[in-house]
Amino acid sequence: MDKEAAARRPLFRMFNDVPGKYDIMNRILTLGQDERWRKKATKLCLEEDPEHVLDICTGTADLALRISGMSEKEISITASDFSQPMLDVAAEKAQKLNGQEVKFVLADTADLPFEENQFNVTTIGFAFRNLTYKNKFAGQYLSEILRTLKPGGIFIIAESSQPKNLFLRFGFRVYLKVWVQWLGGLLSGHRKAYRYLAVSARNYYSPEEVKGLLEENGFTDFQHRPMLGGSAAIYSVRKPRL
Repeated sequence: MDKEAAARRPLFRMFNDVPGKYDIMNRILTLGQDERWRKKATKLCLEEDPEHVLDICTGTADLALRISGMSEKEISITASDFSQPMLDVAAEKAQKLNGQEVKFVLADTADLPFEENQFNVTTIGFAFRNLTYKNKFAGQYLSEILRTLKPGGIFIIAESSQPKNLFLRFGFRVYLKVWVQWLGGLLSGHRKAYRYLAVSARNYYSPEEVKGLLEENGFTDFQHRPMLGGSAAIYSVRKPRL
């Protein structure tokens, strides 16, 4: 790995260390709500009637495999991630499910090995924060996502958000501090990983800031769909049509 690639991957070791417990920790720490949020993102994806779908930063492929299982027509689904251990877990899960085939690709989102204008839909499930929160390479990631989308194609983001209600925001931050950071670190054995997850979610951008970031990098038609009082959201934007 060259120096620039290494600089783009400060979380690489962390995500290589956690895949064995990643899914069960997600269920515990969100009380199962992450499954419901991915289902909403999947419905939005399938409303586009896509032929080619890319799920970036797929991790253990929860979102890609849900798209595979819920689609009633045959579509091409590609799932990419920079962590081979994550992809290994994803491939094992895919073999146990009776969904459409998912192609797994080891790839850096800053340098996607796909053609320009290849995908109708690109999705990301709870990893957009990792690409953009205090990340000097955010523009490079977004440029690649835009490049590989077809004109008019949609980018769907399931991610944590900031509740507008002050009481809910306070409760959300307590939950992140106690439930995610402390309990997640204790149960997983990876305290540093879950501290990062809690801190980045607690300080992540407001919907208005997310909108500005995406529009500054060439996307249009921003939509924000808050969930669970605004502590999570489905964002969507499009690549401008020609």
